[in-house]
Order: sequence, then structure tokens, then C-alpha cells
Amino acid sequence: MNNLHLTTPVSIAFAMFFCALAFAQKKNADFKIHLYQTAETFTIDGIGNEATWQKAEAAQDFFMVLPMDDRKATQPSEVKMAYDDRQLYLLATFHKTPGNTYVVESLRRDFSFGGNDNFLLFMDPFNNQTTGFSFGANAYGAQWDGTMSNGGSIDLNWDSKWVSEVQSYEDKWVVEMAIPFKSIRYEKDVTEWGVNFSRLDLSTNEKSSWTPIPRQFPTASLAYTGTMVWDKPPPKQGLNYSIIPYVLGTVGNSSIENLSYDNEFKVGGDIKLGLTSSLNLDLTINPDFSQVEADRQVANLTRFELFFPERRQFFLENADLFASFGYDEVRPFFSRRIGLGVPIIAGARVSGNLNRNLRLGVLNMQTDKLDETGLPSHNFAVLSLQQKVFSRSNIGLMFVNKESLDYNALADSLQTQYTKFNRNLGLEYNLASADNKYNGKVFMLKSFGPDDSYKGIAQGAHLAYSSRNWNWRVQQEYISEDFTSEVGFVPRNDYLKFEGSVGYQFLPASEKVVSHGPQYSGFYYFNPNMNATDYVSIVGYGVDFIDRSSLSVDVFNEYVRLLAPFDPTNTGQEQLATGTRHHWNGVYLQYNSRPKSLFTYNLTTRLGRYFANGYRTNLNAELGYRFQPYVSLGANLSYNNLDLPAPWYTTDFWLVGTEADITFTNKLFWSTLLQYNEQNNNFGINSRLQWRYAPASDLFLVFNNNEQLSPLEGNLWSMTLKFTYWFNR
Repeated sequence: MNNLHLTTPVSIAFAMFFCALAFAQKKNADFKIHLYQTAETFTIDGIGNEATWQKAEAAQDFFMVLPMDDRKATQPSEVKMAYDDRQLYLLATFHKTPGNTYVVESLRRDFSFGGNDNFLLFMDPFNNQTTGFSFGANAYGAQWDGTMSNGGSIDLNWDSKWVSEVQSYEDKWVVEMAIPFKSIRYEKDVTEWGVNFSRLDLSTNEKSSWTPIPRQFPTASLAYTGTMVWDKPPPKQGLNYSIIPYVLGTVGNSSIENLSYDNEFKVGGDIKLGLTSSLNLDLTINPDFSQVEADRQVANLTRFELFFPERRQFFLENADLFASFGYDEVRPFFSRRIGLGVPIIAGARVSGNLNRNLRLGVLNMQTDKLDETGLPSHNFAVLSLQQKVFSRSNIGLMFVNKESLDYNALADSLQTQYTKFNRNLGLEYNLASADNKYNGKVFMLKSFGPDDSYKGIAQGAHLAYSSRNWNWRVQQEYISEDFTSEVGFVPRNDYLKFEGSVGYQFLPASEKVVSHGPQYSGFYYFNPNMNATDYVSIVGYGVDFIDRSSLSVDVFNEYVRLLAPFDPTNTGQEQLATGTRHHWNGVYLQYNSRPKSLFTYNLTTRLGRYFANGYRTNLNAELGYRFQPYVSLGANLSYNNLDLPAPWYTTDFWLVGTEADITFTNKLFWSTLLQYNEQNNNFGINSRLQWRYAPASDLFLVFNNNEQLSPLEGNLWSMTLKFTYWFNR
């Protein structure tokens, strides 16, 4: 109770300060591009010889964002837009100095932004400077699309149905797009949307934008969009639905003890129905996610569960409505909890805008039961509301419910193993100042369950500031011992945490260095009696070079008082006792090479003391080589050496991941990922061939193999052929 008395005034103080920052007008409202309706038939070929383009208004004279934001871009760019009753059209031309080579990693969809010459379109259809859509292409025609949230975050796991083509020349490259109105959500009868255009040219290491944007912000920042002005409102969408069925067959076998694998044939699919032009209903029946990319393994030397992002398509549109509540480690809802080792029978989701300022998210999923373990079937329900306030801020409400069906039919032993229900109710305020320099949050969560052991609270608040030279952040969070979030991600309970950082950037007049400066960051955990249980303090210095390479050095001081037994190797050896105290120092070194080189590398090392007065040496390397634009090879290498006293002695292990990404065209891809994890004695292969034979319609051939190495030997493999097709009207 003492913590509640302590943290509540902190939250109130944050909220009062937030309100003082929230009022202001849009920064680049005077930047406008006018769109006119056309009746001309377009051929999307990247040539742009239609008559419409000769008279369309052009957005040009881009501003440089990086390396310095006080001048115009040196590489000329021009963007034109038009529309008809079905689609939005775009033609963009990017001039370059003849002789400068293009930098393109591959033809893979949703390419890495920093490793490709590219163009990105950012649209804010509700003009709320918070949510939107992004479309783009690299210089050889690979597509990029994603949903935008939180004022500039982009989720590239979202795919939509649209077409584009690119033509590359010695002195320029041209991209042409057609985006169906049915593929996006927008408010009817509105003639102004937020919009911006971004270009990255790695031959000159120059990032530019149509509107001026301070260098400390991404060009995706919706606070700095201009305005696209329609000559009349975009067309009403009318009946808008998509049916996306799939058929798959899988064969496989398991030699792992107590794990069988049955061949299967499955049919299912998704339905998308536009309830309004801005609100969408998604239905899924017997879903399958076998084509989803494999998670990248990481060496885990922490005491807590690791987080892996959601990749399943059904959960991704407007995902921020469900996933951004709370903090990374205080999440009331984490969609990967649904369907974890158990089939999903069906699900429904309504998400989008009820009006310009109010967003709605409703999700309901039903999972099957597992007779072999006694796991009951579960129903998952989520309600999320987000009301915009002031210029860019919002107030959010979330309710999460997990319910065990037929719970009373379970045996007593199973009732103690599985919870009858678990619920979370939360309220939060998100601050985003008009100039994006201040961002913050205040939230409160309450959990509910069958008895008092589930009825706890979680609370947090932060405020962050970013300018050209200064950046700082202060954060506080509290979780009670009895707070429970079975559908969330909350790796630890019963603590009060304070966190902060501050940094300064020098911007020298140099031909080699863009910026450099010191940075401090730290976090401090306390138990309910205000005794320190963990802390880390880090002081460092970083340098960013003109060629986009970077170097940083950090010195850290770390303390841990164990709250539970812990094996410092995480390999099943002896455990350190609860209550033991451990204190050490060390250093981090990191270097990232310039992205325009064919061979790229990122090197990180951690040297210093460790638990039980031991030593830890950690070396990491990310290596890449490309035969552009068709082949990209990569390797992730991680080595840990733990030099500890008895009974652990010396433990060392490798984590090796190698990947070959072959893009025959921008519609035919083959990627293979091999991962060897010595820490858990596992070797895995994921190989995926994808043919996008029609927009948003695919044929997948996926091979998976997981081999347990000595002493737990066994093998599990499967081969899946999956066919999807996107019918829409």
C-alpha cells in the first residue's frame, strides 16, 4: 500500500505536466499538394507517360534531414499524385548523380530501410498525426507497406493489395504506384489528409523529406506531415469485402520421445469486411500460420522470459490498439499468448476509426481444448478504445478477458493448474506534443481473478524529450505482487522501478563525423520495502560518421540481489541461492559498418565481471554480403564464455544463425535460415519458398527441421505446401 501512495502522486504530476504540453498547431500545415480526379486508364509500368502526369501538381524541392537538417537536399526529387473512382496513383522521380551506383539489398518485400536506396509514402487519412499507412519501393522495385501508429511507428508485418513498378536509369529512378481505396481505411467526406514523402540515397548518405523535419526524428514522424488536398472527397468505398481462403497439406515425422507428428490436410481462411470506410471486420476460421517466418533465437542469460514479436497476419492491422497499451514489459495483452501450442478454432476482430478522433478495437478468439493435458478450451476477448485529445495525444481504455470454458467439468487437480478466468482493466493517457519533442504516458492496470491472489495493480509513467542536441527520458513503474496478466507479457512482479537517460549530441563542421556525444542511462528496481534489488548504470560515448557507420563505447555498473534461485549459465546446472548479492562492472563496444558496402558487419562485445565473482566475455557479429539485387547472405554469430568458480567452472557456448535470401524477382522469393544454439542443444532449419502469383495471393513451400542434440537426441521435421488467394470486391 505504501507504494500506491508513492506512485499515485507521481502519476498525477506527470499528467498535469502533460496537459501543459499538449496544445499547439500542426507544424507543416502550409505544405500542400493538390490531387485531381482523372478518368484516364493507367498502365502501372514506372514510365509515367499518361497525360494526367503532365498536368498533375508536383511536390519537389525536398529538405535534407540527414546528415544535416538546415539545407535543401542535393539530389532532386519529385512526386505527383492523382486518383480515380477506384485507386490512388503516385509517380515519383528521383534524380541522382550519374556514376553513383544504386544500393539495394534484395527484391524482398518490406526491405530494410537503412540498407536500400528507397522512397516511402506516409499517409495520415484521419489527419490526426497519430495513425496511418506507409507504402514504398526501393530502387529496383521491391515493395514496402505497413500500418503506422503512435505518431510514426511502422508495422511492416501488415500486407495489403496494391501494385507498383520501378524503372532505373543512369541518372534517375522512377516509381509508379496504384493503391486501391479498398486497401486502406479513411474518413468519408474529408478532403484533407496528412502526407509526406521520404527518400534515402545511400550513394550520397542523404535522407530527405518533402517537408522539413528535425534530424533527431524519423521521416515517418506524422507530426511533420504536409497536406494532400483532394479536389473532392475520395470515393465512398461501398461494399468492400475480401475473402482469403487457404488450402494446405503437411507431411512430417518426429523421433523425439513423447512427441508425435501427424500428417494433415487443412482448409480455412480469413474474411475482411469493410463496415465503413474506416472500420473493418476481420474473421478467421481454422487459421494456420505455418508460412510465418521463424523466430530468431537469442542466447538467454537473463532470469526472465524473452519477448518475441507477433508475426501472424490476422493480428496485425491496427495492432497498436491492442499491443501498445502499457510498456514493453508491462503489457496487459500479448497476442502470441493466443494459440500457444493449441489450435485456434475461430476468431473475429473489429478495428479502426469510429470517427476522426475515436478508435475502436474489439477482438474475440476461441481456442480448442487439449485432451492429452486436460487444458480446457479458452475464450479470449479484448476491448480497446482510444480517444484523441488536444493536438496529438490520446486517452486509452483496455479490457482483457481470458475465460476457461467447461471449467467446472475439470478434475480438482486440473482446476489448480488452470485458472477459471483472468481479467485486466486499464486506463492510460499518451502525450505527444505537436512538435514531437515531448512524448509521455501515464497508465494504471487492475487485474481480476477467482480469488484475491489475482487482484493486483500495475502502474507506470514516463516523459521524454528530444531536440537537435539534447535528449532525456524519465520513467517510473510499479507492479504489485498479486498483479496477474495471463494474456499479457509481464516477466516480473512485486517491484518499483525508476529509469532514466540523458544525452547530448555535438554537431561538428566535419567532412567525416556527423555527430558525437555522451549518454547516460540507468534503471533501478526496489522491493516493496524500498530496498534495492537490481540496478544498472551505463555511461557511454557514441560517434556517427558521414558514411552512416557508427562507433560507441559504454561502461556499466550492475548489481543484482537474487529474488529466486538462478543458474548463471541458464544451462540446467547448479543454482545460486535466493538473497545472494552480486555486483560487477564491465564495458560494451559496438561498431556498425557503412550500409552501402556490399559487405556489411556490425560488431558488439561485452567484457567484464559476472555472477559469483566470475567473468563473462560476449562477442557478437552480424555479417552480410549481397550480390545485388538477387542474393543476400547473412550470418549472426554470438559467443559467450562464462568463467565461474565451482561448481560451474568454465561454460562457453555459441549461437550461430546463417541466412540465404534469394529474390529471383520481386514476386518469387526463397529464404533459408539455419540456427545452431549450443545453450539449449538445438539445431534448426527453416526454408521457405514464396511465389506471389497475384497481388496478396501466395503459394508457399515450407520446410522445417528441429534437431535436439546430445544428450537429448531426436528430430522433428515437416514439409508444408500452402496456397492462398485474395478475392476482393
